[in-house]
Amino acid sequence: MNKYTICLDIGGTKILGAIFDQEGNIVHRLKKKTRASEGVTNVEETIVSVVRELLSNFGISKEQVSAIAAGAPGIINDDTGIVLFSPNLPWRNYAIKESIERVFGVPFFIGNDANLGILGEWTFGAAKGLNHVVGLFIGTGLGGGLIINGKLYSGHQYKGAEFGHMILNVDGPTCNCGQRGCLEAFSSKTGMTDYILQQIRHGRTTLMAEAVSEGVFKSKDMRNAYEAGDEVMIEAIDRACLYLAVAAGNLVNMFSPEMLLFGGGVMEALGEVFLQKILAKVNAYCLPSVRESVRFAVAELGDDSILYGARALIIGNLGS
Repeated sequence: MNKYTICLDIGGTKILGAIFDQEGNIVHRLKKKTRASEGVTNVEETIVSVVRELLSNFGISKEQVSAIAAGAPGIINDDTGIVLFSPNLPWRNYAIKESIERVFGVPFFIGNDANLGILGEWTFGAAKGLNHVVGLFIGTGLGGGLIINGKLYSGHQYKGAEFGHMILNVDGPTCNCGQRGCLEAFSSKTGMTDYILQQIRHGRTTLMAEAVSEGVFKSKDMRNAYEAGDEVMIEAIDRACLYLAVAAGNLVNMFSPEMLLFGGGVMEALGEVFLQKILAKVNAYCLPSVRESVRFAVAELGDDSILYGARALIIGNLGS
């Protein structure tokens, strides 16, 4: 491999990019708004600009890069690099692999962001050495990842482990995927934003009013409002954690993992708060004999889990 690899975390609100050196250290990073509402072309242009700025700012050429890899939300064919569907990006049957390889002339690999998140934590982080791990990654959306018998499980045609779209309330709010009552519609930043906006329409005041006025709030605004004791933000978090506990209980009963791991930008900002609120409720939704053998944890790599998973994807395809 050449000396450097570039890894991307493509989210509904931001694109995080990083350059890894050959020893696996992040040596430079960059973040930009995704501009998802502006259409397919703008998202791709932002991805390209992130890679170009990483190269320029760090002072290397694309010839020194062995590969680029990315995690993105949605159903993605890992073999073809085609994004079949993404609930939080304007991508439908989108051949992103072909586009990025044409621009930079190096191999490009892409996988579901939550799959790469759990792969990153399993390869380099909190779940290293375990054989059975369930992951929930909470950001703009809410994704799931699954390690079974020491292997990443992605399901038939790479469509598995969409835990964010398990239905928890058939009369619940509409999710961006088109279903009602998904875990994502309650517990993601999008779901919490919708709850806050609903409370504002009911005449309640909140420190989050400006943060949600133009879309999904930033994690730091959530943390600041929570620490200031904002009632509406606390309610939104409590509601999110209740449904995370219900979902976690179902996942524990289904898979009996060694670890159930929570990651993503929300956990980066308020991980211990969320974890304790989930732990306070989850036992009510688990079989006791199964629950006792499961450890709950916050992602060790923080908001970089997906970046490290993208690096693991490169290693898996090209070698170390």
